[in-house]
This record gives sequence, structure tokens and C-alpha cells, in this order.
Amino acid sequence: MDEIGEMPLDMQTKLLRVLQEGEFERVGGTQTIKVDVRVIAATNRDLEKEVQDGNFREDLYYRLNVFPIFNLPLRDRREDIPLLVSHFVQKYSDKMNKSIDKIPQPIIEKFYQYQFPGNIRELENIIERAVIITKGNKLEVDFGFLKKKKKGKSENGKTFPTFEEAQRDHIIKALKLTNGRVSGDLGAARLLGVHDKTLFSKMKKLGINKDEMANSD
Repeated sequence: MDEIGEMPLDMQTKLLRVLQEGEFERVGGTQTIKVDVRVIAATNRDLEKEVQDGNFREDLYYRLNVFPIFNLPLRDRREDIPLLVSHFVQKYSDKMNKSIDKIPQPIIEKFYQYQFPGNIRELENIIERAVIITKGNKLEVDFGFLKKKKKGKSENGKTFPTFEEAQRDHIIKALKLTNGRVSGDLGAARLLGVHDKTLFSKMKKLGINKDEMANSD
């Protein structure tokens, strides 16, 4: 089940019943159907925070959180990019009856430089568009999306920090308060309300060294 965190509350109640009782009724049906299923759910939201905000049922959260798997975003596992590009090129070439069997190395190298804020779905969309515009057997990609966004400005003309800059400053402040400690009850992850692995991943991306935060003013 993808994007479980976006499920409406009334639907969450129905899913919880299926997981607890192992039964459901079809829409418009009158017969109760028994099921024996294993559910794998995915989300990019912080479900603990969604529970606190009243957007996600706590009982359903604990039902789903039996064996959590935390996956790194694409920008933190760039070694997967060539394989994913090859897979998506094959997928959409077959779908569009094209024979694209060459992926120039400069294309892969440019992908390595991109942060992929939309994760794997964004890469898939880029490749789908690329397959559409490709005329021959060599993949062609429009890299207009790689243009770096400029910092915004507020109404008084002052430079406004980017989202990543604001995140970096916030994380550094938390690390200074915890003397460089990331995990544990007294760590920055707990202070920021995120999972340890999520914070480590974000620190790696933003170039933050926790050891530099220890005993710093």
C-alpha cells in the first residue's frame, strides 16, 4: 500500500478492521469475506507526527509498524541511478514500441549531480519524457530541470534562505544543544522529532559533521 499516510481517517478505520479481524465486506455486498494477507505499507510522511496532529490513527500506526524498514532517498544512494535509468528506459521503450539501447555516460553523470527532490518517481518521470522525445536508439534527455534555483527574496529585498539552508541551520542548532549527539533520548534526532537514520541521512546530504558540533559555542 503506497502513501499510506495520505489515507483518509474513515478509510483508516476500515483498514484497521481488516488487519485486526481479517475480514471485510465488498462495497454493496452483504457477505463477510475472510482474508489472510500480509500488508506492506509505504509513506514519505512522519507517521508519528501525523498521529500527534490527529491525521493518522494511533492504533493503525502500531498495527503497521511491526517491522519498519527505513529506505534512503535516491540522492543518498546514487550508485542505484544507472540501474534504475536502464530499467525505466527499457520499461517505457517497450511501452512506446521504441528500441533505445544506448544510454550516454554524460547523461548518467548529470543525474549524479542532481538531488532528486522527487526521489525515484521523479527519475521515472524524467526518463518517460526522455523516451518520448528520443528519435533514435540513443537516449536523449532535456536537462532543463537541472537549472539551479536562485535564492528567493522577501518583500523588503533581503535575501531569503533556501529550504535546505534553513534545514541545515536548524539541525546545527539542535546538534549544538546536544553536544553533537545524534541518537538516543538526549540526541538531536529526538529533539527534532525525526528518526535517527533520517537525521543521519539529512546530515550527510547537507555536509554536517556532528563531531564539529561537540563543545562548540
